[in-house]
Amino acid sequence: MFQDSPIYDRLVAERGDIPLQTRREAERVSRELEYAMRPLSSFGAGLTPDRPASPGAGWQRTALLPGSLPH
Repeated sequence: MFQDSPIYDRLVAERGDIPLQTRREAERVSRELEYAMRPLSSFGAGLTPDRPASPGAGWQRTALLPGSLPH
């Protein structure tokens, strides 16, 4: 990237190659994000345009009134 740049070479020697470290960290975060989002991308795979998902089709938690127990 910075060929023949003594100032850049000196900064890299003193502080490390920050652009390289940043690029590696961005690639790592991108891989982790891709892995984390993988289950979500397959979640809606069974949906078809002529059969949209209904809003209450997933897991729901229902509230109980105070003092009432589920049967």
